[in-house]
Amino acid sequence: MKKIVVLGSTGSIGGQAMQVIKANPGQFRVLALSAGSNARLLLDQAARFGARYVGLADEAVAKACESALPPGCGLFAGANANEALAALPEADIVLNSIAGIQGLPALLAALNAGKTVALANKESIICGNKLVKEAIRAHGGSILPVDSEHSAIFQCLQRGAKSEVAALHLTASGGPFWRMDETALCNVTVADALRHPVWRMGKNISIDSATLMNKGLEVIEAQYLFDVDKIEVLIHPQSIVHSLVEYIDGAVIAQLSVPDMRLAIQYALTYPARAPGEIKRLSLPEVGRLQFYNGNDFPAIRLAREALLGGECLPIVYCAANGKAVELFLEGKISFADIIRSVTHAMQNTPHIRIHALADIEFVMREARRHAAAYFGQA
Repeated sequence: MKKIVVLGSTGSIGGQAMQVIKANPGQFRVLALSAGSNARLLLDQAARFGARYVGLADEAVAKACESALPPGCGLFAGANANEALAALPEADIVLNSIAGIQGLPALLAALNAGKTVALANKESIICGNKLVKEAIRAHGGSILPVDSEHSAIFQCLQRGAKSEVAALHLTASGGPFWRMDETALCNVTVADALRHPVWRMGKNISIDSATLMNKGLEVIEAQYLFDVDKIEVLIHPQSIVHSLVEYIDGAVIAQLSVPDMRLAIQYALTYPARAPGEIKRLSLPEVGRLQFYNGNDFPAIRLAREALLGGECLPIVYCAANGKAVELFLEGKISFADIIRSVTHAMQNTPHIRIHALADIEFVMREARRHAAAYFGQA
């Protein structure tokens, strides 16, 4: 059985990972689980799955629940709990579903320990790319993507050698506004932007999907993960084709399924094998038709390509400035259309430095957020 560490087990991706583990008895042993502060659910998961260790980032919450630990279960507490769990010697695979840049230290800890990481955290790759690549080269760890689009590409890449790849094609649902012009976008409300037509997600990712900034982040992530320069974006409203790989002979290999993150999670956990799954089977007659539109000309995608061409800092700026702009939009301080303007301003004004350590990444992120906010006098 594979011994698994699930970082962020009480969140959306972590919870779905626990469903996958439960649906595949005899394949996995839960070695460790972690959460930020949701001790009640974490301890319930630990008891049900027989975890040997749990981690809680909130030290006060951890101290309060010490007496409630399941028998034989050890506790890691504090800011470094996830890093300690990620590097456990007996772990076979670490699922990192910690939200945002907070997942980067644990990713580096796992890779520095030579672990295989099932990664559901694009910010860690985008902002920590240089450090991540250095850790992999030095210690031999590896990354299996859990985002549905990057999992789809990874699966399609099993059908040919890297030298045979002509292009990657990332699909995007388009969100609710991809047909709107800029004038209409200025009137979009927070409630409008949170109503995604296909997926049910958290606030930040819903806004990122609506602006297509999420797809821009995925373009950067795909380039970093797969080292392929030609990456195209397709608007695909049905969200059935999760991405495609085009080969030099003209063949295009696609991965299709109903929209369900458990498929990508399960593939990462069982790779290189496949296992029976509980997701609904795809019926193409029920779907009826699949539509695709060019998505390369949207501002968020153009900015992402500029970031990739601008050196090791600009992708970090793109990611961090967007995070700040989304916060301001959700707080009602800027308009929906201002998100792109804010990121553009930050990319033009944030100083570039060489990235040598986590502190350098944190500096660039702070500066990017400051410039994003300053554009509207919100700093």
